[in-house]
Amino acid sequence: MTNHDEAAGSSGPGDTSGSGCDGREPAVHSGHDPSVGLPGELQVTLRTPAELADALPYLLGYRPEDSAVLVALHDGEKRGGFGGRARLGIPAHPDDWPSVAERLAHGLVTGSERRGSRPGHMIAYLVQEPANGETGRDVMERLRPLAQLLRTACGRLDVPVVEALCISDGRYWSYCCPSPGCCPPQGRPMGLPGTSVLAAAATYAGLQVRGSLKEFRARLTPRETTAALDQEAALDAASLALVPRILGEGTREEVAARTLELAELVMARFAEAPSVSGTLSADLRDDDLLAHDEAAALILGLQDRTTRDRAAEWMEGAEALLALRLWRALARRCVASYGEHAAAPLTLAGWVAWSTGDELEAREAFAMALGADPDYLFARLLHQACNEGLDPESVRRCLRSERAGRGTQESDEAAGAGETADGTGETTEGRPVTTPPGGAAPPLAGPARSTDPERVEGSDRPAGARPVSGGDRPAHRSADIPTTAEAPHRRPADGPGRGGGPRRRAEAATSGFTRPARPTRPGRPAPHRRPARPARPGIRRGGAGRRADEEGT
Repeated sequence: MTNHDEAAGSSGPGDTSGSGCDGREPAVHSGHDPSVGLPGELQVTLRTPAELADALPYLLGYRPEDSAVLVALHDGEKRGGFGGRARLGIPAHPDDWPSVAERLAHGLVTGSERRGSRPGHMIAYLVQEPANGETGRDVMERLRPLAQLLRTACGRLDVPVVEALCISDGRYWSYCCPSPGCCPPQGRPMGLPGTSVLAAAATYAGLQVRGSLKEFRARLTPRETTAALDQEAALDAASLALVPRILGEGTREEVAARTLELAELVMARFAEAPSVSGTLSADLRDDDLLAHDEAAALILGLQDRTTRDRAAEWMEGAEALLALRLWRALARRCVASYGEHAAAPLTLAGWVAWSTGDELEAREAFAMALGADPDYLFARLLHQACNEGLDPESVRRCLRSERAGRGTQESDEAAGAGETADGTGETTEGRPVTTPPGGAAPPLAGPARSTDPERVEGSDRPAGARPVSGGDRPAHRSADIPTTAEAPHRRPADGPGRGGGPRRRAEAATSGFTRPARPTRPGRPAPHRRPARPARPGIRRGGAGRRADEEGT
């Protein structure tokens, strides 16, 4: 079973005192008006199961499907108040129902206690559409044991369920009302969405129902189209090319830098795209802007924990909205056997949604990430923190600190860099550097600014510079070579072609030491050496010529 807790925040769109049936006194606080409090002073009275059934989408913020939901009620002086909510998918097999009931009841009660208020009562909802050949009443009877399990699980925690409702096929049933006069066996029809008093009050208060749970998940679920085959082939190719480099100590940082730079490139492309109306149209537009090889390189690159944590820093302002679009698009590209790889982009999508105040999408994304990989610790920790109503600002402060510290380090390194000494490399703090030997490793898809993992934040390529692509190696990707000033007791090894290299010039410039040339054998041409600066007057450099000078002296 891959269902996961989805406890909502501390309070919903108001207060309630419970439910009654067709004018009966409410079940929670008889003698007081049951009401729902909306932002401000607006109050809405809930008296019947019909009104409670209509209130469910406003309590969750979306229309649940195939869901078991518990809503906590907190007692007040005159009326009760809606507290936390918890949702789990209804398992297909009844053997899993006891565990679902226990998890819902225990999770909601303990979560409410951590937030400082133990619930006094519960309302239970079971929402499921009929399968082939079923009616709404068949669904209600089939789910009756689950409703009883929810009531007994809450009862063991001394939090009674005052109303349990089943919603199916446009009708609702009460499991708690024994009167066929007010709750007939065939159920009662639900009102038209958006026509109740609560719907009108919620609209006035600025609250809205953001579609169905299926629509939420569709934005994060791979689509089964013919393009999925091309995406799977691109993932196979990227896996063969990138996984060994991610696991290698010498190439891991380079892959991380290229991954983040490619993500920035795609986000910039998203920013330039024209806006469209509707979530489906917007997602299709983003899918068209993301190539298969780019998506594969990003999905594989984000499997590295350090790279993923760096990507999590795009969490505020305009870049957060662009990052969220990218993480959604990548989650939709984790097709076929790469479903487990979706845990990283799903968790990043949940984190950005939570950081920007959208707890609904955040909880669903975290739950889907844990469904893809139940052991994904990053998703589990963020999911728990979100469910417990913690403030994401503590996580944001940590990521801001990491980003600022890295930016300071890069600034210091850039300030210490000198100008190019010659065509062979750059001079950093008086030391010449050269490009390491060997061909360049295969790059990730898309252009990159730098293969240096310490130069990935912001845009470090000067204006007008040619982007690096294919097998090109950036000119500033170089390795420091130690000089004799750093190691004065080590003498450079001789070899053809090394006399005029950067290391020999560095020795002459830093230590004043000049190594005399070796004598050559008769009949053998002397190796080519660039003349070095004389160490002292009167001494000429060069094989046989030097010996003649010494004999003359």
